[in-house]
Amino acid sequence: MEKKENNHSKKHVVVLSGAGISAESGLKTFRDSDGLWEGYNVYEVATPSGFAANPQLVLDFYNMRRKDVAKANPNKAHIGIAELEKDFDVTIITQNIDDLHERAGSSNIIHLHGQIFQMRNVLSDKIIYEIRDDINVGDVDENGIQLRPHIVWFEEPVPMIEKAASVVMTADIFVVIGTSLQVYPAAGLINYAPSYAQKFIIDKKIPSTNIHDIIAIEASAGEGVEMLKQYLY
Repeated sequence: MEKKENNHSKKHVVVLSGAGISAESGLKTFRDSDGLWEGYNVYEVATPSGFAANPQLVLDFYNMRRKDVAKANPNKAHIGIAELEKDFDVTIITQNIDDLHERAGSSNIIHLHGQIFQMRNVLSDKIIYEIRDDINVGDVDENGIQLRPHIVWFEEPVPMIEKAASVVMTADIFVVIGTSLQVYPAAGLINYAPSYAQKFIIDKKIPSTNIHDIIAIEASAGEGVEMLKQYLY
């Protein structure tokens, strides 16, 4: 039997993924639609002030997102990235709140902005609960505190950003896919990639970046991942 190479001898591929990769699974983005997401102003449904003003509206919005994600399936971009684990040590840093990378078979994922199938109380993110159904006003934890989606909203700190930055600094190959590089602090992660790392950006519309030695693959996420493999193999 052929001896399997261990992760320490494999090149480390770090993938920063954004909404564009999940758009091909039918999950809508708001980056190209004047700040509207499924017809809602993002500041009404994705900020602490929006939640304070109308908590049930916000909960209903994420209840619908949860249903949308449950119905969606990983696309060939998610699957293609998962397949890289056969030959590379792969870490995914995703801005997405869906679980499509997990369902595609990827095993090492950092969710910068939380996960739609998790919830916590409104005061603390220290205890996380799994959730598949709806969350409503009046749903509380064991201490009687209102529950909310475990989502990092605009104007909230991003707890995983330091861990993500430290991971990017260890990349041999850094890939940006399906992100406009306009949402910070996630967009700043590209600046942590080592000078020696191979760098790629995949998008149907390549965003501007100050990284000069980056290879641009102007294509859909699925097609772009296939083209990426031609560079890597």
